[in-house]
Amino acid sequence: MQQDLIARARTWLAEDPDPETRDELAALIESGSADELAARFAGTLQFGTAGLRGELGAGPMRMNRSVVIRAAAGLAAYLKAQGQGGGLVVIGYDARYKSADFARDTAAVMTGAGLRAAVLPRPLPTPVLAYAIRHLGAVAGVEVTASHNPPRDNGYKVYLGDGSQIVPPADGEIAAEIAAVGPLDGVPRPDEGWETLGDEVLAAYLARTDAVLAAGSPRTARVVYTALHGVGTSVLTAAFDRAGFPAPVLVAEQAEPDPAFPTVAFPNPEEPGAMDLAFATARRTEPDIVIANDPDADRCAVAVPDLATEGGWRMLSGDEVGALLAAHLVDRGVSGVLAESIVSSSLLGRIARKAGLGHAETLTGFKWIARVDGLRYGYEEALGYCVDPEGVRDKDGITAALLVAELASVLKEQGRTLLDLLDDLALVHGLHATDQLSVRVKDLSVISDAMARLREQPPTALAGLAVTSAEDLARGTAELPPTDGLRYRLQGARVIVRPSGTEPKLKCYLEVVVPVGSADELPAARARGAELLDGIKRDLAAAAGI
Repeated sequence: MQQDLIARARTWLAEDPDPETRDELAALIESGSADELAARFAGTLQFGTAGLRGELGAGPMRMNRSVVIRAAAGLAAYLKAQGQGGGLVVIGYDARYKSADFARDTAAVMTGAGLRAAVLPRPLPTPVLAYAIRHLGAVAGVEVTASHNPPRDNGYKVYLGDGSQIVPPADGEIAAEIAAVGPLDGVPRPDEGWETLGDEVLAAYLARTDAVLAAGSPRTARVVYTALHGVGTSVLTAAFDRAGFPAPVLVAEQAEPDPAFPTVAFPNPEEPGAMDLAFATARRTEPDIVIANDPDADRCAVAVPDLATEGGWRMLSGDEVGALLAAHLVDRGVSGVLAESIVSSSLLGRIARKAGLGHAETLTGFKWIARVDGLRYGYEEALGYCVDPEGVRDKDGITAALLVAELASVLKEQGRTLLDLLDDLALVHGLHATDQLSVRVKDLSVISDAMARLREQPPTALAGLAVTSAEDLARGTAELPPTDGLRYRLQGARVIVRPSGTEPKLKCYLEVVVPVGSADELPAARARGAELLDGIKRDLAAAAGI
């Protein structure tokens, strides 16, 4: 076994085009690091509906140039099999380690396969790439990004010509083409022949951002903004300037792209500590709201002043922002369908029904939300919002930030805040309290064991609330295709359990709905909601064995 492992590593080493990973792998072979080699050669990084994502390093279980070249060759073969061999593929990338290399390799492979390739001019937000696909009439797009993953990760996200991320069966067909790619020296990779785009596409995207705002709306909200060392700063500040908002106050330590993400443990605004510098800046400058993007700027986080919170600032949940933006659009008189994933709050459905609008639930991810017929607005609890589906059929942290700033401005003119509007929604629809039980693992068997345990012995009650139905979503439903997940409906609550599609996590999404009769009842309703959520978390963890 050891000799077989060494032989596979030497074969991989012989065709690795990257001096850095060649040196890394050669050192592992020389030192006889059996465990490390086994981890890197235990299989291949799987291409799925999130494309590829993983830790950088040598070997087929890591993100590296060899893996990316094979992925690009497989995508090119798929496009040619679909009769799109002469089509344009647009390639974008973020500022992570190796992102520019992976983008260049992809352009070379596409060019060598007879497709036309165009690369965005520099590291830019993912929504700019999603916009560029349809704007340029491309047959596909690739974004090199690991979004909000740890610094040593990178990823490879694939879109087709409709501007949406891939879904089955395309993901499986592309994966099959990747598996069929032979030795890398058989993949043509010319040194030139693709186009590097200028700023015209970015200018067109920025011109489109104005479309999310109402003509003549107030633009007075003062914002503190952080890009969390990602690529959002220049695009967001340009969008705010075009729209006529005050220039955002930048969190200086995090404003410029830096693949090391030196000031945060995880570059995700949802992670503890990630917003500390933003809140410190806000305490000095006293803005109306704080806005954060994740590193590729497709997500948008919002915080508001709250004297009841330690430090004076409170992060709004993705569900709270999702409901606020929906209420704002309804108030503006929009038409169409409001959509969300099944793990997001049921409040959106209540808002849509009261307004006489359509409502749709999809599987997790904007690859599904963006495909809803008649979509006007879609959101997901993980800080993703699609507020201009005709422009960007994906989550977009730049246009979402503009819409949040517009709403904050409208409320400011009325002497009100985002928290006041949340109170209004609770009085009309009931208090919808949401939370998440998220368990990061090193051993993926922990996740599969927990899912198996819940399937074999589903809970009958959580936090004293009876489970009224238990669905195994792997079987599919009348509305949803099969997915690895479990859904429990309780008296006044809902729970969904699923493995993360992009990280080694088991994720449990919790919601309770507490009726509210008057404003005086809101504090007690919030306390009851928090109590129920804590109880559900505790009982669910015990039931899952985590």
